[in-house]
Amino acid sequence: MTEHTDANQQWGGRFQAGPAAIMQEINASIGFDRALWRQDIRGSLAHAAMLARVGIISPQDETLIRQGLEAIAAEIESGAFPFDAALEDIHMNIEARLSARIGEPGKRLHTARSRNDQVATDFRLFVRDAIDGLDAQMADLMRALATRAAEHAAQPMPGFTHLQTAQPVTFGHHLLAYVEMLARDRGRLRDARARLNECPLGAAALAGTSFPIDRRMTAAELGFDRPMANSLDAVSDRDFALEFLSAAAITAMHLSRLAEEIILWCSAPFRFITLSDAFTTGSSIMPQKRNPDAAELVRAKTGRITGALVALLTVMKGLPLAYAKDMQEDKEPVFDAARALSLALAAMAGMVRDLRPDTTRMRAAAGESFAIATDLADWLVRELHLPFRVAHHVTGRLVAAAEAKGIDLAALPLTEMQAIEPRITAAVFSVLTVEASLASRISEGGTAPAHVAAAASRWIEALG
Repeated sequence: MTEHTDANQQWGGRFQAGPAAIMQEINASIGFDRALWRQDIRGSLAHAAMLARVGIISPQDETLIRQGLEAIAAEIESGAFPFDAALEDIHMNIEARLSARIGEPGKRLHTARSRNDQVATDFRLFVRDAIDGLDAQMADLMRALATRAAEHAAQPMPGFTHLQTAQPVTFGHHLLAYVEMLARDRGRLRDARARLNECPLGAAALAGTSFPIDRRMTAAELGFDRPMANSLDAVSDRDFALEFLSAAAITAMHLSRLAEEIILWCSAPFRFITLSDAFTTGSSIMPQKRNPDAAELVRAKTGRITGALVALLTVMKGLPLAYAKDMQEDKEPVFDAARALSLALAAMAGMVRDLRPDTTRMRAAAGESFAIATDLADWLVRELHLPFRVAHHVTGRLVAAAEAKGIDLAALPLTEMQAIEPRITAAVFSVLTVEASLASRISEGGTAPAHVAAAASRWIEALG
């Protein structure tokens, strides 16, 4: 026999019996949407203040509602609030508790609103709060990166393409690349915040309300720029959540790239950096191991965050206007992504501050694999006026000659260089060092140590 519970007193007037147990379980969202309680109370306070201002409820009722909601907030903060799955969600839990505390005035709070515009408002407030918190964390990570970049503005390391040694760069320059990425990430989140900052409250179920409400008052009270212009769109739009998840996924991808580099740099073949015990773990069987697990977990969080974006896109793709219960599935991906990204940012900031570069190893690796070959080609162009393609070919032959002898370009005798290109002079050796290569990269955005130091200083000043 199918089990039934009592009809929900908040909406059950149309129903003679309660839902089946499985219906109650699939329908209830209080297990996760209780995370919206602060936003729900804030929205209700603004709504009650507006109802009193326009005369829909009395000032006395508004006072009782405000006092009741403040008491409920204290209950939830203390862990004493009696959450009830039969009441489905955070909105009805709070409303039922309010009515139990203050009686009839609590039942007037829902006048001129629906759960549809209520949840849309709460969710926008949550995403806006999440963006503000993540923005501060991104700024902190950028500050950590810029500070380390300033410390190592002149520290040579190999720059890579295809994960093959390409040209020398500085460690500071490499770190500042991630500062630029995070700056774009912050810009995307701020753009998303600007677009979401419209208020759905007052759209009611989908068509607006017949009560003489003041939507601009509630929008201003909640820090929104304006009310949403179309009531159907107001209750059914989740673009703001999708934009947030999209920006979060791109940010997580950037963190994953840095995490991957930290993992590589910690490995024995690289030995560029070490992480302390604070951000590594050991092996249960191999006592010598120091595993960069924090970086590996940051890398893995990207899958969760990207998955959240795909999940919500899939939920929304087939929904006709206006609200559908499918949208109950919008919150868990956003909650999870916001938590995961916050944790990843905190872990990455900690690792950046913790890591210790092996400057000797970095400097040695910067000169390996003929990394200064491009500097030789550039010298041939500048000093001998060879076309670059000819210089490229000559340099390739010189590299082959040095490789055959098992030596670096700088160790190749001048006479052997001249056998390939007779006009080469001893002056060529002035460019065949890592330091000379770095110092020559003076184009805007290049890795010349003076440029890197100046860029790091600008970022540190900008970030405060």
